[in-house]
Amino acid sequence: MNLKIISSTDRPNSNALKVSRYVKGLYEKKGADTEVISLQDFPLEEVVGGRYGRKLPAIEEFREPVLNADGLIFVIPEYNGSFPGILKMFIDYLPFPEAFEKMPMAFIGEANGAFGGLRAVEQFQMVANYRNALQFPERVFIPRVKKEFSEIEGIRDEFKQSLLESQVENFVKFVESVKQKEMDQLV
Repeated sequence: MNLKIISSTDRPNSNALKVSRYVKGLYEKKGADTEVISLQDFPLEEVVGGRYGRKLPAIEEFREPVLNADGLIFVIPEYNGSFPGILKMFIDYLPFPEAFEKMPMAFIGEANGAFGGLRAVEQFQMVANYRNALQFPERVFIPRVKKEFSEIEGIRDEFKQSLLESQVENFVKFVESVKQKEMDQLV
């Protein structure tokens, strides 16, 4: 199983990247081949000026692992009541509509506020829905992330940590089920 975790901000040393790295370890314990893709590395200089429809080798190379994934996990921080602009830019340079068509997706929100990125995740889910993604219903939100999250221990609140572990376990099963259904349809 080939899963990609998208750290959905270009902010250096972000909490989203720390959460993504931690979550990667949880998925690896479940046997998934997992990679963190940080939007901090998105080749923004290639797209400045709106180069839609052009052949952009750096963009194609950056997006290739996402296009070939079996499932995507988005770790989304909340910026100004929404998701980061770099995430929208990244989505805008993915092939439409096929990039997310029937792609299993899970969502983790994080923020310094009390709602843990709820608004950001819900707004991004509208985009994913428009792109026909298969959205896994167990979402996880990490409020007060600087205080409540440790890169080593995970979420300090036991209940929220159990929700994260449940998401990981069940998303793996969800992706396996989607892959099996696709295989059955080929036969």
